[in-house]
This record gives sequence, structure tokens and C-alpha cells, in this order.
Amino acid sequence: MTTITGRERAAAQAYLRLLESTQAVLADPRLEPYAAAMLTHPMAEADAALREAGFSGNEAHLLHLVAALRASPAVDRGRPV
Repeated sequence: MTTITGRERAAAQAYLRLLESTQAVLADPRLEPYAAAMLTHPMAEADAALREAGFSGNEAHLLHLVAALRASPAVDRGRPV
């Protein structure tokens, strides 16, 4: 079992929000022209959280944490672990 720090969890959750926001924007052709404006906040949030958690250059660890969060039943019910 992996112990996730608060900063790591925040970074992984910010990454997931960015991923899901990007998927939603790109799935709707009407939103495509506004993609940059709509994704500015999620990108900035994820960038800051990733930097604060020390994930620059450590993408493998980040993706491991993201997978762990995605697999968590509490996240599936909308509650962060």
C-alpha cells in the first residue's frame, strides 16, 4: 500500500480535474473554440499543485498516485480519499 501525502493527493486530484475538464471540452465541438479559456484555470491549478508536490521530472510516481485515486471506491462516490 502506498502512503500518499496531502500534497501528492492534491496534485493527483488536480491532474484528474484537468484531464476530465480537457476531455469534456474536446468532446463537444461547440466548446472547442473556447478550450484555451476554459482550461486556463485547471491547467494553472494542476501546474501549481504538481510543482508544490515535487512532481517535476517524476511523472511515473504521479501516474501511480493517479491510478490509485482512480481505483479508490471513495473517489468513485465523489469523495476524495
